[in-house]
Amino acid sequence: MKIDHIGIWVEDIDKMRQFYLTYFNTTSGEKYFNPQKKFTSHFITFNESGCRIELMHRPEIADNLSKRGFKMGIAHLTISVGSKETVNSLTERFRKDGYVIEGEPRTSGDGYYESVVLDPEGNYIEILA
Repeated sequence: MKIDHIGIWVEDIDKMRQFYLTYFNTTSGEKYFNPQKKFTSHFITFNESGCRIELMHRPEIADNLSKRGFKMGIAHLTISVGSKETVNSLTERFRKDGYVIEGEPRTSGDGYYESVVLDPEGNYIEILA
């Protein structure tokens, strides 16, 4: 068994799609729209693993006002980039492009080399070696 995809409700589906296409080795399927439900989605595929994220939007889905990553539900998404050097360079690229670096590159207590960036909508993305 394997995880096929994870769905994430987003406010700006095009901005979030561009985030994953810009910073990670991904491709995107065509935008899907169901007019009856006013539901829009994009599947983002990580090219090396085939794992996918489904970015989803419906106008009536509202944001919970608590800080993302610190409420019940999924706390973060971790993307393995292969090396410490890639973690460091990608973290600096995010910083240069104006993203919030929530956790500087470090070796965590459980032995992982990682950093944490907030995506355009404040979701916690761990960048892992």
